[in-house]
Amino acid sequence: MSTPNDSPSSSTPGPLAPVAAVLRQGPLLSRIAAAAFGGYALGALFSVALVALPGETAGNVLWGMLGSFLVWSMAVLWVFAASSASKAWWGLGCAALALLPFAVVVWSA
Repeated sequence: MSTPNDSPSSSTPGPLAPVAAVLRQGPLLSRIAAAAFGGYALGALFSVALVALPGETAGNVLWGMLGSFLVWSMAVLWVFAASSASKAWWGLGCAALALLPFAVVVWSA
């Protein structure tokens, strides 16, 4: 009787074994990239968008910088709480699209 693990191909790794290992870790690597780079981009966009609010510009810049750390932290939590890596990226993208009109106002001024 042979078991499923007795096949010769499972005992010797093939030339594509490293590729398969990376592909298995793909969703985790994607979430790490979303948390690091996407969260940073979302925090930076938030800090720029907060300057567009009416009020004292220096105060808005200060609150934007402080708030960007909160936004980045919340983005990291969101990325790892999402049910899939693609939903994490979509969530970051939707949040960025919501902040983009405010940032464009600042950039065009």
